[in-house]
Amino acid sequence: MTEQPSIERALEIFRNAGGLLRTRQALAAGVHPRTLYAMRDAGLLDRLGRGLYRLANLPPLGSPDLVTVAATVPHGVVCLISALSFHELTTQIPHQVFLALGRGVEPPRIEHPPLRLFWFTGAMFTDGIERHGMDGLTLQVYGPAKTVADCFRYRNKLGMDVALEALRLYRERDYFSVEDILHYAGICRVQTVIRPYVEALL
Repeated sequence: MTEQPSIERALEIFRNAGGLLRTRQALAAGVHPRTLYAMRDAGLLDRLGRGLYRLANLPPLGSPDLVTVAATVPHGVVCLISALSFHELTTQIPHQVFLALGRGVEPPRIEHPPLRLFWFTGAMFTDGIERHGMDGLTLQVYGPAKTVADCFRYRNKLGMDVALEALRLYRERDYFSVEDILHYAGICRVQTVIRPYVEALL
């Protein structure tokens, strides 16, 4: 019995899903495990991480680490330096994906990319989330004002220079809003810390 019809059907399933599937999604859609591994071994699929496959003939991913996180940790929210990098509000190059999870959520088990996890509670976790389409997936990332406020909250871990650079670059953007930055500073309980720096930039 030839594997080819199974592979053709599996390729169609992947194409219909935007080219990227987790193993359990592929199996649920009718792809046999043997077919999946044969496709991987034949170079038809790229393995992005444990249990995450993408059609090899698609254009290269713009941000493979963020795509992997969006696919494997859909309930997480990209935060802090990774969010600053996404919004081009830092000169830092993150070597980990900074990811926020709701309090009590189990840490995800993924081999790659390396994650730096933060557990947020209440409005600090739920407010300020933007959703961006990325290679057929939805990436959750905190918006610029929320991210700047988060960086001031975590200034002792990240460095005050990171927070101040982010605020300065945010001030240069067309979408800069004093109201937004102070709103999120209030949620993050850093309003008294951030206000003098905001006023100095006005």
